[in-house]
Amino acid sequence: MKTAYDILNDPFLNKGTAFTKEERDKLSLWGLLPPKIQTIEEQASQTYQYYQMKETNGAKRAFLMEIFNTNRTLFFYLFSQHLVEFMPIVYDPTIADSIEHYSERFVEPQHAVYLSIDQPDKMQDTLKQATIGRDIQLIVVTDAEGILGIGDWGVNGVDISIGKLMIYTAAAGIDPKTVLPVVLDVGTNRESLLNDSLYLGNRHQRIRGERYDQFVAKFVETVEDLFPKIYLHWEDFGRANAARILDTYKNKVTTFNDDIQGTGIITLAGILGALAISQEKLTDQIYVSYGAGTAGAGITQRIYQEMLQQGLSEQEAHAHFYLVDKQGLLFDDMSDLTPEQRPFARNRSEFEHSEQLTNLEAVVKAVKPTILVGTSTVHGAFTETVVKEMAKHTKRPIIFPLSNPTKLAEATALDLIEWTNGRALVATGIPTDPVTYQGVTYTIGQANNALVYPGLGLGTIASTATVLNDEMISQAAHSLGGLVDSSQPGAAVLPPVSQLTHFSDIVAIAVGQSAIDQGLSKSRVTNMKQAIADLKWIPEYQPMNY
Repeated sequence: MKTAYDILNDPFLNKGTAFTKEERDKLSLWGLLPPKIQTIEEQASQTYQYYQMKETNGAKRAFLMEIFNTNRTLFFYLFSQHLVEFMPIVYDPTIADSIEHYSERFVEPQHAVYLSIDQPDKMQDTLKQATIGRDIQLIVVTDAEGILGIGDWGVNGVDISIGKLMIYTAAAGIDPKTVLPVVLDVGTNRESLLNDSLYLGNRHQRIRGERYDQFVAKFVETVEDLFPKIYLHWEDFGRANAARILDTYKNKVTTFNDDIQGTGIITLAGILGALAISQEKLTDQIYVSYGAGTAGAGITQRIYQEMLQQGLSEQEAHAHFYLVDKQGLLFDDMSDLTPEQRPFARNRSEFEHSEQLTNLEAVVKAVKPTILVGTSTVHGAFTETVVKEMAKHTKRPIIFPLSNPTKLAEATALDLIEWTNGRALVATGIPTDPVTYQGVTYTIGQANNALVYPGLGLGTIASTATVLNDEMISQAAHSLGGLVDSSQPGAAVLPPVSQLTHFSDIVAIAVGQSAIDQGLSKSRVTNMKQAIADLKWIPEYQPMNY
């Protein structure tokens, strides 16, 4: 039996001043709260007024996290009312600063789990203690080696798991009591952290190789054993591990890597939306990825798979792709290619002067792409010269500078529109205001994974799918790409974040129905819409069970 203070200190149970007279009587709360009884609407109004007084995004995020830490229902009620405004505050780009300063600003663990590679024997007990009384169905786990565009941040990266799960709940209605943020603390290679007396993680270099793989395997085995309905979301793992882990487990457990699959889905959806506007075929496009790391290679693989589904052979499809990284165009004789890059590396015999293809401008001149996607984190890489060269050879160049935060973006939407005389079809990785050029207002779609992964998770969980496969992922991309209003001048290639909850339902239905049609459901699900409705959590106070 929980004490009065236990309830007030439990963010899943606490209602603050909204506890009713009957609840205060039964739970002995009189005198522990101010006597006025408020509704959640009154609490939210009062809280939002105070939020507006905060002058910086960092201060706003810190204030919202106080609400999150004390009253989950109020936090998500408020989030649902101000979704577009809060998204960049609780997540990207503001979260980057929060991660960088996590250790020095640490207040409380926020129901996250910190699993140390130095104490693998404590893993099962830790997960049990962290989830007593909760039916965990969704875990977002990170080892924080490749956080956003800011790299290796060790245990500080747990904030990315916390933030990602906030979006799952706000966008798709995943019950916050059923989710768990996890960080695998395998060390860090960031010297500034290792030398920082305030750093809270393991103070050693990142563990690699067999010991790392055994730790990950133990984690997967443990969560599968403890949480049989689990959907496992991998986030911000490094280039050496992300795809390898996904390939190891994707056919064994219900699992998803947002950097590889989520970014691929949202980029494909944006391209499908752009092609709906240009009235062109995907199989006619020439694709250049600038940045061939985890995200860049993952996006390329997703679009390649789509070309296969649209009827091309493997050889025909591969001919459409060019990967450019810091060494220039990737060739098959390079010794440092990753397994994900190698299938798309070109043969030098295709070019008269392959040794000159060492930068993006040279590659664009040589291959004449119709699609240019940036995941390089190189600010300003899509120069006026590069863009104008591309625009010479295609009527509607599709250009997606996806790197974020803002300081890492390859180009601005304004420049891309102006340099192409309004012909470019643009999506960005950061929120971007509409661009007005020569009397036309161009709405700029944000290639935000939040448009995809909440609905993807909701549909997968609601359908009780045993795996998340390529067909389900393709359905997610098509469900978003089909929402573009191609008749509107300046139309965005992706739907707006303001309608995120609606689009999450559309994605969930498409994904869940695909799982059912393929016979992948663990249990009999006959009505996908009803299954989703039954699973959804609504941020409103429920009567207490005494």
